[in-house]
Amino acid sequence: MSGRKDFLSQLAPENYVAGLGRGATGFTTRSDLGPAREGPSEDQIKEALAKRAAQLGAAPPTAYGATEKKEEDDDDDRFQDPENETGLFANGQFDRDDDEADRIYQDIDERMEKRRKSRRLVPTFSCSCIGSFPTCGTLGLSLSPLFEQITDLNPSDISREAREAQERADYEANNPKIQQQFADLKRSLASVSEEDWANLPEAGDLTKKNKRTKTEARNRFYAVPDSVIAGARDSTQMDTSVVDEGSTTNGAGGDTMDGTMTNFADIGAARDKVLQVRLDQAAQSGSADSTSGTATNIDPKGYLTSLSRSELKAGEVEVGDINRVRALLESVIKTNSRHAPGYLALSRLEELAGKIVAARNVIAKGCEICGSQSEDVWLEAIRLSSGGDNHNGKIIAASALKAQPQSTRLWIQAMELENTIPGKKRVMRKAADFLSKSVVIWKEMIKLEDSEQDAKLLLAKATEEIPLSVELWLAYARLVAQTETPENAQKVLNKARLANPSSHLVWIAASRLAEETRKGNPEQIIRRAIQSLARENAMLKREEWVQEAEKCETEGAIKTAACLIRETLGYGLDDDDDDRKNIWMEDAQGSIGRGRYETARAIYAYALRVYFTSRKLWRAAVDLEKAHGMPEALFQLMEKSVEAVPSDEGLWMMYAREKWRTNELDEARKILGRAFNQNPESESIYLSAFQLEADNHQVSAARELLRTARQEASTDRVWYKSVAFERQQGDHEAALDLCQQALNTFPSCWKLHALKGQIYASKGQIPQAREAYNVGTRACPTSVPLFILLSRLEEASGVVVKARSILERGLMSSPKSAELRLEAIRVERRAGNIPQAKVLMAKALQALPSSGLLWSESIWHLEPRTQRKPRSLEAIKKCDNDPTLFVTVARVFWNERKLDKAANWFEKAIVLDADLGDTWAWYVKFLMQHGTEEKSKEVLEKCVANEPKHGEVWQRVRKEPKNKTLGTEGVLRKVMRLLDEEEKGRGA
Repeated sequence: MSGRKDFLSQLAPENYVAGLGRGATGFTTRSDLGPAREGPSEDQIKEALAKRAAQLGAAPPTAYGATEKKEEDDDDDRFQDPENETGLFANGQFDRDDDEADRIYQDIDERMEKRRKSRRLVPTFSCSCIGSFPTCGTLGLSLSPLFEQITDLNPSDISREAREAQERADYEANNPKIQQQFADLKRSLASVSEEDWANLPEAGDLTKKNKRTKTEARNRFYAVPDSVIAGARDSTQMDTSVVDEGSTTNGAGGDTMDGTMTNFADIGAARDKVLQVRLDQAAQSGSADSTSGTATNIDPKGYLTSLSRSELKAGEVEVGDINRVRALLESVIKTNSRHAPGYLALSRLEELAGKIVAARNVIAKGCEICGSQSEDVWLEAIRLSSGGDNHNGKIIAASALKAQPQSTRLWIQAMELENTIPGKKRVMRKAADFLSKSVVIWKEMIKLEDSEQDAKLLLAKATEEIPLSVELWLAYARLVAQTETPENAQKVLNKARLANPSSHLVWIAASRLAEETRKGNPEQIIRRAIQSLARENAMLKREEWVQEAEKCETEGAIKTAACLIRETLGYGLDDDDDDRKNIWMEDAQGSIGRGRYETARAIYAYALRVYFTSRKLWRAAVDLEKAHGMPEALFQLMEKSVEAVPSDEGLWMMYAREKWRTNELDEARKILGRAFNQNPESESIYLSAFQLEADNHQVSAARELLRTARQEASTDRVWYKSVAFERQQGDHEAALDLCQQALNTFPSCWKLHALKGQIYASKGQIPQAREAYNVGTRACPTSVPLFILLSRLEEASGVVVKARSILERGLMSSPKSAELRLEAIRVERRAGNIPQAKVLMAKALQALPSSGLLWSESIWHLEPRTQRKPRSLEAIKKCDNDPTLFVTVARVFWNERKLDKAANWFEKAIVLDADLGDTWAWYVKFLMQHGTEEKSKEVLEKCVANEPKHGEVWQRVRKEPKNKTLGTEGVLRKVMRLLDEEEKGRGA
């Protein structure tokens, strides 16, 4: 072994200081304050500098260390290079010139330092007059400026720096640091041996005080309450009594009072209530958004009504609040003694507090002070004083009328205080003496009259007193028409027109009178009215005229309403305005929405006179007659429409279909023949004629029409209908032949590929069907139904893996297809792989969060029964207008026996999309089990009238060849049976 010591055991080099190379001279710890090791001394630094100068071949720098530099003058860091901490000239040659320059600069610095010190010297100053006089009489000078200039007054001539150093030294001597106080103890630690160090005890609880305290706390005992003993006694007791809902029992199966058992049934019921409220709120917000476009609609009248209903009773208000409000209101009255609202508020406050007498006193004072200015205080006083006997109220009313005889409200209130009709008449006649120009007073007087003759006399007098009141004139004319002849009523209206030439109501009343009595021409009267009002510059806006027409229709004046529309609908619109048609259509739709169908007919009639060849207007008018008109009017309108727009195929087909529905087959054929003459190459007319013949079992005629259509109007739709017709007739070979011919011409028609595969599958030729579907998916890579059909074919063959791969290939071309994702989920579910189905559903909902199909599948098939409601609420928030989701929510409520809510959601789904056949089937099925026979029949008729064409189960039943002869009702009933079978098969 080598005798050399290891590195840690070797002695440190001479003058070695740890960390000196990086600028450290020592460190300080909490237990050892002060440097652990002193740094190099000043002599060592000088020696090191001299050694460096000798290495460089230069004389030692005698200037360095000659005098002690002050910290305030040491500012060499400003001139250092940031990349080199030793200075810019560290590698330069240090010669005698540099040393001489350093000495010269140092001499200059010392002289400057002495000059600065001499300026700060404070000389000794003495004068015998300082202590007794503010001025020195010997010198004749004032000493106050001198005292202001002298800042440091010392008995000897010393500098400020020396004085501050002396003060600092005195302070440190009187206030030593902790390091200095324990310096002797730390030095004595050098004599401690290693054994003493090892025997030092660890920091801890040496006196065992804490341990004794904890032990005593654990050994402390308390007295047990009697309730604990009684609870332990009853814990095993059997209780046979019936307990009210919300109370707890201590018997077996009940919740104990100490909370050790949880009533999960109550928790579930509470959760169901919360979810039900949230679903209702979501439904209400969805319907509000769909109707008004906003979720925060406020009805002002309803809002005020709710405020009035939410008034607090006296027992519900804190006494402190009443006192504070009373003080505020009393301050208001004192500040302004004639402030009537202050008296009203204070009296209402006293009434709320239950102090009726105080309230009456307050309002009496208000009547006394400001009764001549405000009628509200009198009305409040009458209200507070009127109890079972109105005597006090009458006295107050008399005083009020003396103070304000021109107040209509006070006279009406005084009349209401009377208990007999003669008394009421007497008060009203007295009021008429003061207020002969008040319409309200005259109306109340007329209401009190039982005799028509007396009422007529009063009306005559009222019109003389107030000739500008159109309301009184119209009431007078109406009464005259009832009791006398229409001619006299017309005379009254003529007088009213002369008195009010700018009133349109008089003219409308004259037109209605002519319409009711059939003596006069309403159209002529309305025309004269428009001319007269235009001269008087009293024409209403177009929207206001439409409202007047709707009002006339509501009251039964149909002709007057139509005349108003005819004469005023174009008012304010330029003839070259392109938006007139859209404006009139919006007006008509608004009237239809309000149930004013005659007004809408008049609007369409006027618009069609202006835009005679507008297909949009004709179709809108036809839809109105079809929904709310008579068949004769509908046929007349449709005849006019096809004559006006003979090139519109849709109008011809609608006309023929309506004739067909009324079993007028010959008329329907004639209409289609006329349509062929006007549109010889129309695909739609050919197919309508074919459908007419096929539905009436005219197979040869239908086949001939299709052959002609393939020659004259060769489209993929015509070929598809031809193939489907041959398939329905059972001639699969002819259908395949036609299908192949069609695919040669239209290879990108996915319906032809699907039909070809279905024909092969129905014949049991699975390889040919698979080939047909594969060819179709290659020709139409974005066709979702082809991938679904091919996947189902493979799944039916038992190759589930291939079915999955086909759907994944389809998703690559159509990643946003909810149908493909739904089919992939169903493949896993039918295979019994529920976890994988849930994984796919999570991915699908993440990609398509607004798909009602996916949410419905998740709610009904992948969620437990208890989680269906929460998932329904979440789904409604994501997609609030999906009919499929609404049907699912309705079924959830149906399953929970909440029938009213289920019916509500079914109706919402139908309103959203009436073309979805599955929705109708579920609703009719629901009504047959829980509804009335009339309601079920009504919904069934609506379904037949709407003729739905879409729906997952509906399309599957509708396109089956064996169901070709079924009508809408037959398809509906078959769909209902299939839904029952699927539901029983799933065990839902």
